[in-house]
Amino acid sequence: MSAIIEMDRVSFSYGTAAGGAYALKDIDLAIEEGTFVGLIGPSGAGKSTLASAITGAIPHHYRGRLFGSTRVAGFDTCEASLTDIAKVVGSVLQDMDAQMVASVVEDELLFGLENFGVDHGEIEGRIASALDAVGIADLRHREIATLSGGQKQKVAISAILALAPRVIVMDEPTSALDPASARGVFEVLRRAKELTGMTIILIEQMVALLAEYCDRIVVIDQGRIALDGAPGDVFACGETLRAIGVDTPRTIRISNSIAEAELTSNVSPALTLDEAESLVAGILAPGPSGHPSTAACAAEGQSDAHGAVDERPIIVDVLGAAYSYGAGQASIEGIDLTVRSGEILAIVGQNGAGKTTLTKLLNGLLKPSAGHVRIAGLDTRATPVSTLAAHAATLFQNPDRQLCKNTVIEEIAFGLELQGAPAEPSRERAREIAAAFGLPEEASPFNLSRGQRQMVALASVVALEPELIILDEPTSGLDYRECMTVMETVRQRALAGAAVVMVCHDMEVVSDFADTLAVMTEGKLVEVGPSREVFANDALLAHAHIAAPCVPALGKRLAARLHPSFARVTEVSDLVALVKELKAHV
Repeated sequence: MSAIIEMDRVSFSYGTAAGGAYALKDIDLAIEEGTFVGLIGPSGAGKSTLASAITGAIPHHYRGRLFGSTRVAGFDTCEASLTDIAKVVGSVLQDMDAQMVASVVEDELLFGLENFGVDHGEIEGRIASALDAVGIADLRHREIATLSGGQKQKVAISAILALAPRVIVMDEPTSALDPASARGVFEVLRRAKELTGMTIILIEQMVALLAEYCDRIVVIDQGRIALDGAPGDVFACGETLRAIGVDTPRTIRISNSIAEAELTSNVSPALTLDEAESLVAGILAPGPSGHPSTAACAAEGQSDAHGAVDERPIIVDVLGAAYSYGAGQASIEGIDLTVRSGEILAIVGQNGAGKTTLTKLLNGLLKPSAGHVRIAGLDTRATPVSTLAAHAATLFQNPDRQLCKNTVIEEIAFGLELQGAPAEPSRERAREIAAAFGLPEEASPFNLSRGQRQMVALASVVALEPELIILDEPTSGLDYRECMTVMETVRQRALAGAAVVMVCHDMEVVSDFADTLAVMTEGKLVEVGPSREVFANDALLAHAHIAAPCVPALGKRLAARLHPSFARVTEVSDLVALVKELKAHV
């Protein structure tokens, strides 16, 4: 099989000044036609720059110092026109709003098809099949401005699928998608590869999906290729990946931990839940005895203390709240929600369920048409947004919409100064937070990677020390190290007494950090409860298009197959400890 992408010693530096830092350095990469490649690495590693070199955006759009050669389907990207390259390579950008050119979904797909001269007899079929492929046929005539972030992401993906290019390059295509939709996109891409021989290159943080679907994983670090190989081989290098700042799938953490504990010999990396289940079952076959282990007893004895009275102050008080964007548009209704000081609540559910609308009711940007919303005792309908902002700070889904200053320090200090804090103490506080987040103080936020811009926006929220922190997809676009920094900071703010409400599609993050889950579907809040209990409700998860986190999902399978103690396990370390104890009774 021949290579459709060939990169020979490619180096690139933004700007033309000699001595500037290289975003890419000596990249040698050949990608065979019909392969599914996952491209991972920490924020700022050069992943998006590499994608720009493949799509021809470098050198035709981004200027700088370029060395080496990139060939796409035989075309040298320096010599071929961007139009000719675009006929071979389709791309989905990280900023989907920047990619939209039409106001209506159907017109967005039609634009590319007409510009590329697709025969009019094919256009209808292509539009219908592309919309169906990502599950948004019902949005065909909707205005793009009325869609949620996840729905816009699906429109961008379907617009590229309709063009049927030989190569698709996608930059974080699932960052705004619910778990079911994210898996659905991967399924669509795999089918396209199998049916048409399409080559797929994905920049992605969802390592579990990459491990399951990709033929090859390429790890980029500081502009160079650090690792390159089959998913099992790359993700087995857990220590190397952690040092770089890249996550590994929980299933591989399980198999690696079992190997380290020497519970069995010749452990292969577990890329899927099925493989992890088979691994544990093989260790415990023909099955443990009926004697409960100490770990099991401890797990079964845990309680969420339903009968206890929670005396923590109520920060969020929502009763019967409703809001509609207009006839035929999205709406939410009948929302009852209470969030207390020190609580981390995650709002989960499918794209378009109303999650972001609910957060806008909480910060006062929208006023309820029915019911009431009170934040720290203040009724949002009667309180100016500027006053609410002193009590409730928000990180929006797109960080670029809340960045406005020339340097990181100025950005972080800006909110404090707006609240009347003196300039120098504000700057000092900003420096402390920038150091904690590992952010460059004097850099322009707009020159940072998408993940780093997200960190700057969150840092400006944390600096305010509000009573309520509202986060809309706080880990979107972040690498593993940044994600842990962000969420540990959020946890510390909760421990200090802040209430935290976050919209999040990463169920592993939700499982690790959220105390409570609020499940939304079709504009209604259908369940609020402890995370463990919600994740145990299979019917609810399916209805809300939520995928249970890896370890609880595996624990449920193992409880049914091997021992009930597995049903309460939520951490990799606890699962491995339980396997070790139960193995002693085999």
